[in-house]
Amino acid sequence: MTPNQNNWWESKAVFNCGILYDGIKIHMLYRAVGEYENYISRVGYASSTDGINFVRQSDVALSPDVEYEMFGIEDPRLINIDSKNYLIYVVPSKYVREGPQTSSALATTIDFRSFTRLGIITKQADDDKDVVFFPHNFMSSLTERGPNPYYSLHRPSRWVGNEYEVDRPSIWLGEADSLTANRKYALLLSPRSDWEALKVGAGPPPIRTKYGWLLIYHGVSDDRVYRAGAALLDLNRPGKILARAKSPILQPEESYEIYGDVNNVVFPTGACVIGQRLFVYYGAGDKVCCLATADLESLIHHIIQDSYET
Repeated sequence: MTPNQNNWWESKAVFNCGILYDGIKIHMLYRAVGEYENYISRVGYASSTDGINFVRQSDVALSPDVEYEMFGIEDPRLINIDSKNYLIYVVPSKYVREGPQTSSALATTIDFRSFTRLGIITKQADDDKDVVFFPHNFMSSLTERGPNPYYSLHRPSRWVGNEYEVDRPSIWLGEADSLTANRKYALLLSPRSDWEALKVGAGPPPIRTKYGWLLIYHGVSDDRVYRAGAALLDLNRPGKILARAKSPILQPEESYEIYGDVNNVVFPTGACVIGQRLFVYYGAGDKVCCLATADLESLIHHIIQDSYET
C-alpha cells in the first residue's frame, strides 16, 4: 500500500500497520502522514479477504483528538483479548522532528472506525514503545494463585545501564492483573548479534503455535539498518525463550525498503496465520505498507535450527 494523493492525510506516507484476522476478513489500521512540517501521524483503516488486496476507507479512522495525542498517533498494533479488540499505539510527547519521548496508549474498538480510549498505559519518562499484549486466554482462566495475569512486551528505551543489567534498549516482559494496571517487569530479550546491536523491540503481538509463542521482533544495527528477527517463547511461561534465530528473517533488499523517508527499514507490526502460511505486515522505509509470507512450519524449524544455545 502506497500514499494516496487524493487524501491529504495519507498523501506522504502510509506504513507500520497493525492487523487483526477474524477468520474471514483482515482488518488493518495503518499509520498515515499527510504533511512533513510537524509530521503529525493519523490512523487509516483498510480491509482484505485474501490478505493481499486491501480496500481503504477514505476518511481518517483515528485522529489526534485528545490532549495526549496532540503530537500524533503512531505505529498501531491490534490484538483480540477475551473477545475484545484492542488497539495499542504510540503517542509522542512533542513534535517528532524535535526528538520526542514517547508513551503507549490503549483503546478498544468494535468496528475499527470508532474507538473508546483507555488512556496512556506506560510512563513517559521510560520512553516505552513497541508495546504488545499476549492473548489473555492462552492458558486456563485460573491458577492456584488466582486469575492469570495479562502479559505484555515493552521496549523502554531508558532502561539501560547497571541498574537494568543491559547496555542497549531491550524487550521486557510485563505482567499485571489488568491491561491498564501497573506491571512488574522482567528482562526477556536483549541485543546479541551485530544486526541488532543498537536496540531491539517487539513487532506484532505473539502468535500461538504448537511449538510455542512465535515472537517476531525488529533489531537495529549500529549503522541503523532495521531488520526483523524471530524467537519462540514457552506457551505457559512466556518469559522462557525456547529458541531464537541468530540471523534476521527479513531485511532491506527491495528498493522500497532501502530508500524511503527513513532508509533501510523493515518494521514488522502485524501478523496472522492463514491456512499454513504466516502473513507478516511491515512498514518499509517509513513510507509504505508491505507484506511478506512464509510457510509457518518451515519458519519455525528454521528458528530452531538457527538458534542460539538457550
